Amino acid sequence: MNSSASRYEGWLYGLAFLLALGLRLLQLGAAPLNDMEAGSALQALHVAEGLRPAIGPHPAYVLFTSVLFYIFGSTNFLARLVPALAGTALSLVPLLFRDQLKPRPALILALILAVEPGMLALSRQAASPILAITFLLLAIGFFLRARPVGTGAFAAMAMLSGPSVWEGVLGLVLAGAAWQALTGARRLEPAGAPDETESAGVDALRTWSLRWTSEVIRMAAASFGATLLLAGTLFFLVPNGLSAAAAALPEYVRGWGSASTVPSGRLLLSLLVYQPLALGLSLLALARALLSGGRRVWFLAIWFAFALLLALLLPSRQFSNLGWCLLPLWSLAALELTRRTRVPRANRLEVSGVALLVVLILAFVWFDFAGLALTPIPSADASIRLGLMVGSLALLALTLFLVAAGWSTRSATFGSIWGLTAAFGIYTIAGGLGAAGLRAGSSAELWWPPDQPAQVELLESTVSDLSNWSTGNDLGLPVLIFDVDSPALEWALRMHRPTLTQALDLTGSPPIVITPLQADVSLSAAYRGQDFGWRQNALWETAGLQSWITWIALRRMPTGGEQIILWARDDLFLDARPSLSVQ
Repeated sequence: MNSSASRYEGWLYGLAFLLALGLRLLQLGAAPLNDMEAGSALQALHVAEGLRPAIGPHPAYVLFTSVLFYIFGSTNFLARLVPALAGTALSLVPLLFRDQLKPRPALILALILAVEPGMLALSRQAASPILAITFLLLAIGFFLRARPVGTGAFAAMAMLSGPSVWEGVLGLVLAGAAWQALTGARRLEPAGAPDETESAGVDALRTWSLRWTSEVIRMAAASFGATLLLAGTLFFLVPNGLSAAAAALPEYVRGWGSASTVPSGRLLLSLLVYQPLALGLSLLALARALLSGGRRVWFLAIWFAFALLLALLLPSRQFSNLGWCLLPLWSLAALELTRRTRVPRANRLEVSGVALLVVLILAFVWFDFAGLALTPIPSADASIRLGLMVGSLALLALTLFLVAAGWSTRSATFGSIWGLTAAFGIYTIAGGLGAAGLRAGSSAELWWPPDQPAQVELLESTVSDLSNWSTGNDLGLPVLIFDVDSPALEWALRMHRPTLTQALDLTGSPPIVITPLQADVSLSAAYRGQDFGWRQNALWETAGLQSWITWIALRRMPTGGEQIILWARDDLFLDARPSLSVQ
């Protein structure tokens, strides 16, 4: 990194942090919690209320969130705040790997992680995968810098973060073993003179190994034990937090024996749709490594391959499993992007002109593609749009060839990469806003968990109105939930203290009952019912070509779901009460 860039390095890391924080906190509590999020949030709420609930294998989220609930009360925003802060801290993690990645790629990676779609989505969900990613990387970063206290503390926090951490550990172990075997059989050094940065890395490794003395190791072990004990029990207030942490590894192993509704092909599709820039730059970096070597590139490529393989092969796979793939993928992209931004001053004007041309043509191609979302396929209009797209891409290829032949190959190469990076960078940011739920008009994202609640606010306000009419208090009437297995419903009505039951007893005439749509409970005589849309899911499995084009362009996908019925006892309504006669 040159002196001018180094002078502003701290400010740029601060910018990455503020950008990450803003995108993760903006409208964080606007969307209702789904079943997956609500299950963990309810555990935190019960801990905050002084109960002794069974804690799932992710005690870090439950215990930290319970503290927020105890101090400020339970809200959707606070339920997602801990993951949001962990995702924000992830943007500063590359600072710990400046020696391994080099300063400029590390800074670029920090800025990327602030807006990356997958990391944004994970950071805005009330779940633990983003905690596992951040804490494990912090532990590794402090380990490489021979900081025993930080290493032990963050390693303990990673263990408290749930089953996802074991997938990350397994991927890193497999990648490290494969990389050692590969480098032992063949030296992956650049041709010609040795790379100074590689030699510096070897010297740093030797210095690091000398620092890890037995005394330093004991400090790390003490930090690990103290953090695990104090944080895992919330300072001895919740002793079963440690048993929940011990259940994380068995839970991950059980995931290899359970099924998932997410096919592996959809995970690959998400990489093509959300991370095309990273894939393109990573392929360039790998091609360069095949010709000239490079240990960093090879290790990151191997790590990505194993992380992706684990995500695809896991029978209980979810999109959160792709989080471990995105780290090496975007690291490769940052390394390649660093090389492609070093343009000689004499060629900058030509490169800028070519880049602008690439952006304009790609924008025209995108408008034609987006038009297909509103055009029936097949049709004459669709054929015209496809022809315009192919013609525009052919014109772009011809233009770059003429620039390379008549001007300079360097200007054509760097200009095309700059233009593609600018165009797909804008696309990546837009995808990040969609995955974060900040994109207007978006109805479905691959990174969103299934079973999204629909009419939550309408249901809650209806229950409050009924209670207010009858008792004068919005929370005055009890709510009975019959045969609806939905933590999101229990969370939405948490202030009403709902009672769950699998056997409905009407002898006590409960004032408000919530049942499935198909339930036959003979309530129509004494109750009035209203159906509400509840869990809904995008119809990915039945989507055709037109639906996929519409989704890629506009993030709209047909949805289907289930309904529930809110039954209110007849005497709760004003028109059912006897009117008072005036003498």
